[in-house]
Amino acid sequence: MKHDFFLLEPSMIAAKWSEFGHEAVRCQEAQIEMLHLDVMDGHFVKNFTMGPDMVLAIRKTVPDMALDVHLMIYSPEEYIETFIEAGANEITFHLEATEEIAHNLDYIRKCNCKAGLAIRPETSETLLLKYLDQVDKVLIMTVNPGFGGQKFMKEMLEKVKFIREKADQEGFKIDIQVDGGINLETCKQALDAGANLFVSGTTFFKEKDYTKIHHEFKKLWSPKK
Repeated sequence: MKHDFFLLEPSMIAAKWSEFGHEAVRCQEAQIEMLHLDVMDGHFVKNFTMGPDMVLAIRKTVPDMALDVHLMIYSPEEYIETFIEAGANEITFHLEATEEIAHNLDYIRKCNCKAGLAIRPETSETLLLKYLDQVDKVLIMTVNPGFGGQKFMKEMLEKVKFIREKADQEGFKIDIQVDGGINLETCKQALDAGANLFVSGTTFFKEKDYTKIHHEFKKLWSPKK
């Protein structure tokens, strides 16, 4: 079930907000390829975070890095274009946040941006099946969205396994991303379950040496034979 592609995405919500630009540059210097940017509206989740202006500022600071924007907001269709214009390379929104799922996925991809569909822990993974032919990736939240530093929910690994098996059976080359409580141990567990994109906030940014922690994560993976 191991995928032939592995990527670690530092979640900027856990970085020093007073030094956002500097932190983004440090990630780039550590050979990180993509940053994970959480957008929260205070309604879909009980927290507020960055908006399009913040995304644009990061884009200007690290113009060559890929930016993965995770929309934890209701009616994401009202903001997709704004975040793409701000510099997003990937847009992920929540299945629970809109009735315009197919339309949003199609629109994101027509804008030459990768499209992701996310689910909260309490949402059945079976609801994702009808969209596997429209997504570039699926995001399985491994904590309740809204705040960093939460404990990894091991039971979410069954959702990862299920989606990877179904995608493989249907011949869909999609990425499976996990977000929440990702450290070296839980990354390995999710990797073995079939995930290949890993969002790490607290574990990554608490380290002084970003190159070293990036290397430690990448050592967990070897290409599929």
